[in-house]
Amino acid sequence: MKNRNHVSSLGSRIGNAAVWFVLAIFCLVVLVPLVFMFCSSFMPASEIMTMPYGWIPKIWRWENFHIALAGNDNSWLYLRNILNSLIVAITVSVTTVILSAMIGYGLAKFKFKGRDAVFMGIMATMMIPFETVMVPLYLVVVNLHMQNTYWGLILPFLTNAFGVFLMRQYLITFPTEILEAARIDGASEHSIFWHIVFKNSGPAAATLAILAFRQQWDNLLWPLLVTQSEEMKTIPAYIVKFAAEKDADEGTMMAVAVIASIPVFILFFTLSKYFLGGASVYSAGKE
Repeated sequence: MKNRNHVSSLGSRIGNAAVWFVLAIFCLVVLVPLVFMFCSSFMPASEIMTMPYGWIPKIWRWENFHIALAGNDNSWLYLRNILNSLIVAITVSVTTVILSAMIGYGLAKFKFKGRDAVFMGIMATMMIPFETVMVPLYLVVVNLHMQNTYWGLILPFLTNAFGVFLMRQYLITFPTEILEAARIDGASEHSIFWHIVFKNSGPAAATLAILAFRQQWDNLLWPLLVTQSEEMKTIPAYIVKFAAEKDADEGTMMAVAVIASIPVFILFFTLSKYFLGGASVYSAGKE
């Protein structure tokens, strides 16, 4: 019996060691490119291209960041593009969270004829590639004279089907008894949603906000299509333009990428404690 327990304990240790080894490999795969980007942003191009690669810069080239912000033409256009991306990404994140929470709450806690059909219809839109609706959306923006404006960048992305799905799945698990008690106490549906439901949906809202922000922060295709002036372009468009310039080198391109990554890292580490576990989001419960 003692030997059997010893073998079982040894097998458990080996299993745990194997899991930690696999996790360490995955962490390296994720972190190495980020470390490479950060270290290279302080190097001259000649040092980046040297093999074997030296992870610690021999020459700390701080002017890479000045060139990244000022541009090769010293126009400081990157600052305006950063502002554009912040306005678009923050606005879309806020509207996505609020509208998705409203729709998800209605689909999760209100019983009405055709509720499941409405939900399945919304989910079906997730199967439609953006490229198939891009041209119709562009024609709508053109006809509404919203080209080269913030409205043209924001309106098509005010909410999305995944956000509705995420909030609906989270709110299905919200105790109905609390809502009924609030109604008995005379609370309006407006008050119930804002002061009870939405206030206690922090984990789902934070998760959705991070995903929506990152999606818009990385969005390249739509801003390229809708904006014409350099002042209205967003960060991805600036990076493409900067990388295509003959005066740009690898060090300054890495500096541009590091600056573009900062807001996403700040948002993630600020809200990461609210991140949901998979079981909470994808609950299969049904009212």
